[in-house]
Amino acid sequence: MNCSAQQITLRRLDKAFSAFFRRVRAGQTPGFPRFKSLTRMPGFGYKKHGDGWRFTPGANWRHGTLRLQGVGLIKARGEARQGGTIKSCELQHSHGDWRLSLTIECAPVRVGGPAAVAADWGTEHLLTIVDGHCGTETVVNPRWWQQRKATEVALAQAVAAKRRGSRRWRKAAARLAAHRGQSGRKRLDHHHQLAARIASEVAVFATEALDIKTLTASAAGTMEAPGVDVRRQRNLNREMLDTAPALLMQLITYKVQETGGWFLTAPTKRLKPSQTCPACGAQRKKQLSERTHTCPCGCVLPRDVASAQVVLDWALREIAGKSHAQNFGREPTAAASPLRNRLQA
Repeated sequence: MNCSAQQITLRRLDKAFSAFFRRVRAGQTPGFPRFKSLTRMPGFGYKKHGDGWRFTPGANWRHGTLRLQGVGLIKARGEARQGGTIKSCELQHSHGDWRLSLTIECAPVRVGGPAAVAADWGTEHLLTIVDGHCGTETVVNPRWWQQRKATEVALAQAVAAKRRGSRRWRKAAARLAAHRGQSGRKRLDHHHQLAARIASEVAVFATEALDIKTLTASAAGTMEAPGVDVRRQRNLNREMLDTAPALLMQLITYKVQETGGWFLTAPTKRLKPSQTCPACGAQRKKQLSERTHTCPCGCVLPRDVASAQVVLDWALREIAGKSHAQNFGREPTAAASPLRNRLQA
């Protein structure tokens, strides 16, 4: 191995133990660094371009070739959204394939639109998007787990039927991992494309804060206090995690911010979007099975649409407050002038 690759591995080890001792000093749960066996080691990295490795991209940064010291020339397949100056790389082994991750110095260029929207995440629909002109869009939930459930269950049963650690067990486990990896790549590609489309159309994107860990907590309970309706909650948890909401919001966040727009997160506990009427502001607790918002004031909307409208109204008030503060020289906000021009347009 090249010297720089070994230094990267040692740097990872030092980073893991530094975080461990920091948690010990802070009185937190330390979590001793886990030993990474050969089956858990994802790969290795290099530092400076040209030091033991060199990548030559193809035309318009499509495909290319990688030369590694002690290995030789390797063809690479893929396409970068934008080129630049190559700095470092990571070689990662995943489900029988080697993947190259390049770090490039560049100035990302992404253009956004003029709309201000709010979105409500869910499992019935992946996103319900509402704009300031009473327009509504629902993004279909692809339900990757349901699409590939039969195959994954059969592969998992094949793994469970074999003696752990045997040759046949390793082959079956590799097939199961490859199947799950394909599902994960489909989900990531879908979320990237959805986030890119949203970022190209909006100047403001608002959503309520999501506590995924609490939402998907187990309902099994304890021996003394067993849970209620455990199977239904388990299935709901699987459906929620299958949509990868944290990943989706992370992608939308950085893509919207690259356009100079704002990504706003509404305080769920204080605002209570799913329980608030967007017309009169009255709050009423609803069961999860109640999918239509009905208020004595006469407002009748789908529950997700009403929730997104409450978040959008909150976001527009927040933007108005920030703009008012800027006019009087208080709290300058990054990219406020271009954003205001886009919203006015």
